[in-house]
Amino acid sequence: MSVNFDLFGNPVRDGHGKRGRPPFEVTPEKSNKIRLGLALGWSNDRIANAIACSPATLKRYFRAELAERTMARDQMELRRFELIMAEANKGNVGAIKELGRMLERNDSVLAGQRFDDAQRRGQEQTKAAKPLGKKEAAQLAAETAGGEGSLWGEDLTPGFGRPN
Repeated sequence: MSVNFDLFGNPVRDGHGKRGRPPFEVTPEKSNKIRLGLALGWSNDRIANAIACSPATLKRYFRAELAERTMARDQMELRRFELIMAEANKGNVGAIKELGRMLERNDSVLAGQRFDDAQRRGQEQTKAAKPLGKKEAAQLAAETAGGEGSLWGEDLTPGFGRPN
């Protein structure tokens, strides 16, 4: 008996003469599709729609894959670098050029992240330094009064005792 496929390459299940809906089948192809969807930043609903199941079924059968959501993009990028590097090591000139472009892109992304981190740290420091209140400002002014260039001169300088 041959297996029929639909327009998108999914096998068509035969359900004639059987009661109920057939159970969901987990395949390596579906698992890879889910990992690719996660790497592309898709939502669970969109991934479930792509593999023709409900979001609940997706969560039930592919819990391990969904738990790797935060790592999926980095894993895909690393795999791309790995494949291009393997071809470049074989001497493929096109792969060497593509590796150079990928490295430049990666360096620009890293520089942008460092810049954003520095800006965030600067914003946090400015938020942390709260403005002085009236009493703190008066205390600071009193401590610095009488210094060089002051109108008070040396009148406020400590150490000059009055004779009795």
